[in-house]
Amino acid sequence: MNNMPVYIIIAGAVLMVINIIRYGRFLHSTVDVISSGNKRDIIWKNIAFLLLVFFLLGYLYVGFGSKPDYMVANVLFWGSVFVAIVVKLMSNLLETAKARSIDIAEVLVGVIDSRDSNQDAHSRHVQNLTMVFYNHLPAHYRREINPVSLEYASLMHDVGKLGIPESILNKPGPLTEEEWKIIYQHPEIGVKILKPLHTFDGISDWILYHHERIDGNGYYKLPGKEIPLASRIIAICDTYSAITTHRSYKEPKTHEEALQILRDVSGTQLDADLVKTFIAIPKSELIKCVPDSVRF
Repeated sequence: MNNMPVYIIIAGAVLMVINIIRYGRFLHSTVDVISSGNKRDIIWKNIAFLLLVFFLLGYLYVGFGSKPDYMVANVLFWGSVFVAIVVKLMSNLLETAKARSIDIAEVLVGVIDSRDSNQDAHSRHVQNLTMVFYNHLPAHYRREINPVSLEYASLMHDVGKLGIPESILNKPGPLTEEEWKIIYQHPEIGVKILKPLHTFDGISDWILYHHERIDGNGYYKLPGKEIPLASRIIAICDTYSAITTHRSYKEPKTHEEALQILRDVSGTQLDADLVKTFIAIPKSELIKCVPDSVRF
């Protein structure tokens, strides 16, 4: 019976270990564009982690290095329970914030689609393709990019088309040189639209450079590896989507035709290594990426 306070403290220490693991997972989930926060937030998060470890050491010291009474044991145990509740609430709030943020982004993309008859859920198609592509990337590429940030960048890659006149977006025939110059501005316009939302600062370059070419003949003349990896990934998915879906000025091509076109522009327009990975994705997985509203 005299050892009961020690057992209570050990139970609290075990719960604290679980809390530390859960909080570590929580920290890992806050490295994306939505939840990363500023540098000060990151410092406080790390301090909190260190304090949890410090408290765990305190539990072990009190439990094994002294003779605690029931009052101390219960305070420590319920302290662990309190931390568990706080960590759970923080995780739930973060997931809710992420869900609402993606909902807002999808509403914004819906506005783009409604203005441009050629979009036809194109942004969502590119988003779906990008996330499937990410899952097939080699590990060293996946380590370079946060998937949540990539998801947002792929969904909003064409947000700048909000600043392009509908007469140009919906023109049934070929665009003039002057009209193409206006279209070329949409990545920069997109970055300006998102600039007040500092949450998206980390993906602004990904959006800005998604039309760059490996040979350096893209919108902003960035060559090869100077183009952000995420932009190179989105460019492939954007190209595949544009080839395989209906546009007012062209009929869609088949999956096989699209892959051949990707091969043809590999090394000039698109990253050759990434193209090899993309064309190796099973056809069934890519077909599932098509939103219900996309026309063929």
